[in-house]
Amino acid sequence: MKNETYDIRILSEKVRKTMNTTLLIMAAGIGSRFGTGIKQLEPVDDTGHTIMDYSIHDAIETGFNHVVFIIRKDIEKEFKEVIGDRIAAICSAHNVTVDYAFQDIKDIPGILPDGRTKPWGTGQAVLAAKKVIKTPFIVINADDYYGKEGFKAVHEYLVNGGKSCMAGFVLKNTLSDNGGVTRGICKMDENGNLTEVVETKNIAKTATGAEADGVVVDVNSLVSMNMWGLTPEFLDVLDRGFQEFFEKEVPENPLKAEYLIPIFIGELLEQGKMSVKVLKTNDTWYGMTYHEDVAAVKDNFKKMLEKGMYKADLFADL
Repeated sequence: MKNETYDIRILSEKVRKTMNTTLLIMAAGIGSRFGTGIKQLEPVDDTGHTIMDYSIHDAIETGFNHVVFIIRKDIEKEFKEVIGDRIAAICSAHNVTVDYAFQDIKDIPGILPDGRTKPWGTGQAVLAAKKVIKTPFIVINADDYYGKEGFKAVHEYLVNGGKSCMAGFVLKNTLSDNGGVTRGICKMDENGNLTEVVETKNIAKTATGAEADGVVVDVNSLVSMNMWGLTPEFLDVLDRGFQEFFEKEVPENPLKAEYLIPIFIGELLEQGKMSVKVLKTNDTWYGMTYHEDVAAVKDNFKKMLEKGMYKADLFADL
């Protein structure tokens, strides 16, 4: 009898580790704010790893066993040379499969407006991967560092039958020293379900906390950093939403209209058609919004390596 609890624990751990889950990485962005080069491919440590390497490490460590890269066809060669082929070899050694999906401006439920060059946004990016996603999945930005806690929380939620969730980062752990940033500040009900994401622009650090255009902002608010836990069923809803977006919004703003996941989820919440659990993470988020952020991000990775949070041979501990 005494081993029964222990056996159940081992069994649930095995189930958790063997349930198929996907890491979906949005890497098609052209890095417009970054200024030079493809920002997703910028090394952040002395051994040439990118932020993406660290996210993939944390996801595999947590139990995700399928990686999907969403990229553009025109960066495929450079992407595979810098990261893709190397990651494919590492994943293969850990029984993790890898797929590619390509975001294409012409992959739309309508006619491409004359003069349109801007990508259609994160909603269309995720839809590009619809054919290869057959399991619950986590979606992240390629050029953001999320920390380990968010991956664990989202994975745990999904493998236990949860449908939709979001990692909520503490605002003060996401600010830049180099300028104002836009953040989606989350409002929740008493059960920790998301009720609204309020997009707040130009949030800058101050001596006492933060403010947006002179208005004080609570630095302990939870914000969305585009780390969502979703299921394949959501992709059907997203697909229908994209068709609607094309009928209603594109005619009004053919060159600039964007189909963005947080906005779409916000609309579903408002209509009572979706419920999203907010999972708080205390990890610090690092991103490279400004070129000046690169030095600070590299310095933070150096500190994490010195503390032993990661090994210099990054994937050696998997």
